[in-house]
Amino acid sequence: MTTQTTAPDTPSTPATGAPSGLVRIPPRIGRAVATVGGALTILSTFLSWTWTADFPGDLTVYGYPGGLQVLVLIGGVLTTLFALASYGIKGLGWLVPAGADAALKFAALTTFATAWYTVLAISVELGGLVNLEPGGYLVAVTSLAALIGALALPFQRPEPDPIDPDDTSWEHFKHRAAHQWATVKAAFTSGTPRPLGKLPSYAEILIIVGILALGLTVFTYGIGTEYDELFIGFLLTAGLGFAALNKAGLISQASQLTARHQNITTCGAFVAAALFPFTQTNDQYATLGVYILIFATVALGLNIVVGLAGLLDLGYVAFLGVGAYAAALVSGSPNSPFHVHFPFWAAVLIGAAASLVFGVLIGAPTLRLRGDYLAIVTLGFGEIFRITANNLDGTSGPDLTNGSNGIASIPNLDILGFDFGAQHDIAGFSIGRFANYFFLMLIITAVVVLVFRRSGNSRIGRAWVAIREDETAALAMGINGFRVKLIAFAVGASLAGLAGTVQAHVTYTVTPEQYLFAGPIPPNSAFLLAAVVLGGMGTISGPLIGAALLFLIPNKLQFLGDYQLFAFGLALILLMRFRPEGLIPNRRRQLEFHEEAEAPTVLSTTGA
Repeated sequence: MTTQTTAPDTPSTPATGAPSGLVRIPPRIGRAVATVGGALTILSTFLSWTWTADFPGDLTVYGYPGGLQVLVLIGGVLTTLFALASYGIKGLGWLVPAGADAALKFAALTTFATAWYTVLAISVELGGLVNLEPGGYLVAVTSLAALIGALALPFQRPEPDPIDPDDTSWEHFKHRAAHQWATVKAAFTSGTPRPLGKLPSYAEILIIVGILALGLTVFTYGIGTEYDELFIGFLLTAGLGFAALNKAGLISQASQLTARHQNITTCGAFVAAALFPFTQTNDQYATLGVYILIFATVALGLNIVVGLAGLLDLGYVAFLGVGAYAAALVSGSPNSPFHVHFPFWAAVLIGAAASLVFGVLIGAPTLRLRGDYLAIVTLGFGEIFRITANNLDGTSGPDLTNGSNGIASIPNLDILGFDFGAQHDIAGFSIGRFANYFFLMLIITAVVVLVFRRSGNSRIGRAWVAIREDETAALAMGINGFRVKLIAFAVGASLAGLAGTVQAHVTYTVTPEQYLFAGPIPPNSAFLLAAVVLGGMGTISGPLIGAALLFLIPNKLQFLGDYQLFAFGLALILLMRFRPEGLIPNRRRQLEFHEEAEAPTVLSTTGA
């Protein structure tokens, strides 16, 4: 791995040291202020911030950060490290392969946002600034100083075009093209992450293990936040901290490693997920974990329809409901009119097959439509399914689904003598009911990931992508568009039905209200589509991460009451504004949204 000895953003600083950043002070002074501010912020986290333990997290202890202080400490460490790396110190260049200045700005913003949110929360909840101890005042001043110093660093701007725009001669064209290419190259030489140097395979695998361990730690911390203030601070630190790491180029470097060892990364991710129940002392957060996996698996199935085939399906949650109802009817519920109790493997096959049949029946007459028309039809199907299930109560229709009361008292699974409803002791750890279903759902998620990966890399997967990119061109090349889209619809529907069979047993009851188009709590069609777009269309990990965020955040924001969806929607708007390709973007979509930034890299690669 190459070591960076000079700050990549430094060449844009004027030789005279004149101000060139957002804050009009010399960059060298700003860098020093950011460094000192970050170091003092770290120190402040070991002091008391308030005199009373009434504020959640007990911020009265000296010498031991707790609660929100830990998050500010993380931001202060990032700010200090990026500030030191901006000086070109040997041994820190690997931290900023894409440049230190932009990363330092976001790290300082992370620290400032979390610190000032904590100070304001203490003041509001306890009744004024008088409740702050010296540590609280210190962190407010030092985090603000670090942010001001970071904003004094220069921003790279393209140089003005010296060519007369009214000149239409051939010489003007050549000069203008050469100037634009030089501007783009200069702007992105320091902003594009340097290729990761070749490391021994064992070293790269160890780095991947560290990345997965960090991901498990962050997820476990986020899902286990015990009070509302800590979760909001976690969102600020995690969101802005991710942006800082991305600006530093570390996210891109991690993507290179995981792409180089894709099989190891996939297996390691499932191992890390399997360790999650062992980090919990009870089923409180394992409950969220199993629902997140159900939601994520359905979102991954929708990713086949939307992300690979490019079909906008707004009623996809109906296929989840079909699978859940089909499994509930044959799983021994006393409310089922069939009065049968099939083993789980048979219920799984019936649920997946029922969703597959419904997918074909709905797709066959509608997939000749495109765009908005297809979206409207699928939206209508989702509502028709919910209304039909509500009417099959023996009064408005045949007695099949028990109407709005649903199919209740679905028994717990018993597979090979293993009772999923009972608590089990494994290696000294007590695993409860929801943890048992978490492991089962993790196996099903692995199956869905395997199906998505194999189908996406197959001949039919390439046909899906061709249809998504340009259906007319794909038809001209001999691809049977209708058949290819129908297969995508059927595969996606069957995967949703597969998840629905587990959902029926986890929730004990299946009712029509669980399968709305939109609502405050997922899964519903709107949140499923948002999970695919937010995470990254056409990828495997994208919808999984997007679904985890979209399920976890609304559950944690319930204390906001009527403002919950407003805050959540505002966060989604900001994310889509600054990262429209998704959190884990597909390479093709990343080029579409950031064509001007990626062009030099692509051209240099082809030129080589």
